[in-house]
Amino acid sequence: MTLAVHATGLVKQFKDLRAVDGIDLQVHQGEVYGVLGPNGAGKTTMLRMLATLLRIDEGEAQVFGVDVRREPHQVRQLIGVTGQYASVDEKLTARENLRLFARIYGQSSKQADRTADDLLERFGLTDAATRTLEKFSGGMRRRLDLASSLIAQPPLIFLDEPTTGLDPRTRGQMWDTIRDLVAQGSTILLTTQYLDEADQLADRIAVIDRGRKVAEGTSGELKASVGSSTLSVQLSDPVDMDAAARSVAQALGRTANRTPESARLTVPLNRPDEAAEALIALRRNDISVAAVQVEQPTLDEVFLALTGEHVSDRAEGEADDDHDTRAADERLDPMEVTR
Repeated sequence: MTLAVHATGLVKQFKDLRAVDGIDLQVHQGEVYGVLGPNGAGKTTMLRMLATLLRIDEGEAQVFGVDVRREPHQVRQLIGVTGQYASVDEKLTARENLRLFARIYGQSSKQADRTADDLLERFGLTDAATRTLEKFSGGMRRRLDLASSLIAQPPLIFLDEPTTGLDPRTRGQMWDTIRDLVAQGSTILLTTQYLDEADQLADRIAVIDRGRKVAEGTSGELKASVGSSTLSVQLSDPVDMDAAARSVAQALGRTANRTPESARLTVPLNRPDEAAEALIALRRNDISVAAVQVEQPTLDEVFLALTGEHVSDRAEGEADDDHDTRAADERLDPMEVTR
């Protein structure tokens, strides 16, 4: 079966920044492929290269066997793209937005009306069809933006952090929408910085850090890679964090991951009885423990093991994947994209 996406050695350089550094991807038809990583990891840059919105500096990529660099116009007929920010017009109503996009795709006036009404119903927006987007909630805008990317009924959909900034209830609604799209035969490449989102939606996950793919597999495979279970210890006194980490390292021969804000240590276990060894070591060093839990590893532990930091540990204000100011001269001409 032809792969939905097949990329080898993708590279994107912005002056002195190597935003994407030799990434390989294989996305199978009918799956949700999650790309997980913090802000600045290279997720959006990689997606834009695959979507023909940024030139590929090195490497090769095909979408359903069509070469992204040599046949970009044909690739654009096979994909839908929903970015991090809504591409809809706030001054128009929901129906007017969808009708406009349908007309741009070459549909007749009657076809555009039918397409708009169908998508409004499909995404639960019929009651808001005549409202301008200025009166829409963030979740409604995201659903309308996703609806607009499906007007041409593409077999492959790129979703770039589709739930960023949404409240938990609206995120859940978007997850249901994504599951429905897959059930109807779509293939989805989803970028996210939310560990639970990748865990819930993705059939397979690639972990991207500093422009490189550092791991790939199912959620279960990635979790198994850091141990059969994880010991989580909450200390009574945060001052004991350093001493506790040293005690656990000496007892188990591996480094414990720290969460200073909650005075918590987590460490992967190769055997369940290693939990007792770690707790005995803490007691011998007079380190008081407030709570202990042994559980299956989460994607958070996977990320910690692979990159040595929490997703939230990245500095505030770090440049994201857009690289707008540095990459302006690298982008394809807008007219070239629409031709």
